Amino acid sequence: MDIKPATQRPELLFEVSWEVCNKIGGIYTVLSTKAKTLQKISKDTTVFIGPDVWTEANPSPWFTECNVTGLSKWAKNAKLPEGVSVRVGRWEIPGRPIAVLVKFDGMYAVKDEFYGEMWNRFGVDSLHAYGDYDEGCAFAHAAGIVIESIILSGYGQANPLPDTPRRGRPKKVTPTIVAHFDEWTTGMGLLYIKWKMPSVATVFTTHATSIGRSICGNNKPLYDYMSGYNGDQMARELNMEAKHSLEKAAAHQADAFTTVSEITARECEQLLERRPDVVTPNGFEKNFVPAAARFDAARAEARASLIGVANALTGAGYDDNAFVVITSGRCEYRNKGIDVYLDIASSLRNMAACRKVIAYVMVPAWPKEPRADLKERLADGTAATSPLQEPVLTHWLNNPDSDMVINRIRELGFCNIDPRVTVIYVPCYLNGTDGIFNRPYYDLLIGADATVFPSYYEPWGYTPLESVAFGVPTVTTSLSGFGQWVLETYENYFEECGVNVIGRGDSNYHDVVANIAHSIEYLTCADSRTTARIRRAAMRTAAAASWANFITYYDRAYDIALQNAARRS
Repeated sequence: MDIKPATQRPELLFEVSWEVCNKIGGIYTVLSTKAKTLQKISKDTTVFIGPDVWTEANPSPWFTECNVTGLSKWAKNAKLPEGVSVRVGRWEIPGRPIAVLVKFDGMYAVKDEFYGEMWNRFGVDSLHAYGDYDEGCAFAHAAGIVIESIILSGYGQANPLPDTPRRGRPKKVTPTIVAHFDEWTTGMGLLYIKWKMPSVATVFTTHATSIGRSICGNNKPLYDYMSGYNGDQMARELNMEAKHSLEKAAAHQADAFTTVSEITARECEQLLERRPDVVTPNGFEKNFVPAAARFDAARAEARASLIGVANALTGAGYDDNAFVVITSGRCEYRNKGIDVYLDIASSLRNMAACRKVIAYVMVPAWPKEPRADLKERLADGTAATSPLQEPVLTHWLNNPDSDMVINRIRELGFCNIDPRVTVIYVPCYLNGTDGIFNRPYYDLLIGADATVFPSYYEPWGYTPLESVAFGVPTVTTSLSGFGQWVLETYENYFEECGVNVIGRGDSNYHDVVANIAHSIEYLTCADSRTTARIRRAAMRTAAAASWANFITYYDRAYDIALQNAARRS
């Protein structure tokens, strides 16, 4: 990924996302880890804008309302539409960047008028909207108004824009402001800024196209037929017209358009009909990884927890030599390769693995409650000698009959204890309060011996990158952006980079299962010196994928946006 050096940096940067101070997915990880590097480069010149979906009874654990010089004064005096309000403070992540949370309820009252304006100006077809479309657009509309108000107040600028230019005097412009919008949910904000403040440079990042994800989610082959797909036609077929129309308009109207990997760039070019200007791979910060003095103890605690839950469920008596493998992420059964992962676990029962395998599936589904019988066993502390009912599940489900993961686990016979390989399904967010582990995901990940992320649709792939940051070797596929980056950067074998990338397409499912199963078999039989080399290689790979190295791609995108905005002005 060669990149030209940027010639301009924005004087003021806004970044808008539904996941600012709102931890629901991978974009939260992108922004929250990138923030520290942005703060190092230019402290407090980035303002993150997110939705204020919190209440006094349920406040955001990631946001602290506090005084921010200049911005808090703006917030106190801002004349915003009825039903739109803001809170100014800090995002409680490394770097503690400025954050503005926006209440957007008032935007629903003007929704139809605004949608009509967006149709007339940019061709956004909101007629067939449903689901979360209105909510995302209401937030984005309000965020655009907030950005406009902040800019007109002169906050953070050497040459502020006047609210109303004097007659006979040309209106001042400040071409060093960038407004960066992430995903289709913020597209209306970008279009609002393009309409109301054309001198402001805009960047749009799609982390995954809505229509591409939908094609895959509907079990259609994306890659073999990519060149034959028309995004507009598929949007009509899959009832995705509104989201696709908005995303396509934002991509075309942005001064700079980016996505996170070359594989998704090709998808954008075909389905959105615009090639991204820059591929901006997702970096990672190692702030979440324990320091060397604490690392071994943290790993030992995590392993004790992972193996302890397995023993309490199964009564199989696993010791510390057990090989713990994890998959995690969104509960997208096919897209994330959960189907492949379960078949890998089944294949390992018939292979010559040198250690007993505990295969965790850590994907949030629809949990009902943590199991009382499992909690009782864990609290008792005595060694279990018999399995619990349903010894593959840590939390009861609200929908066990329709949950694809638990049904496949049952089909494969994992409810009948085989001490060589067991599968354990953890269907909840691991945020430290799940009732069974009571540890955040990262505090458990460090205890794994390997991770597997056999994704079919994965524009980047934070989960394997997180894994190698903790020194845990990982297996992923060539259909993930991270996997593609590894293939471009390293020789593809464990001892070189701690990662094994398995070639995946639309027609080689069983080969993928077999190849990854053999990769895990190899790791179970690796001696301690080989294992140590692989873990060190994994950490080196994570260091190479740090934001310190990857932020330059965003610099280039901002440079392109500023140049285009300056020409337009």
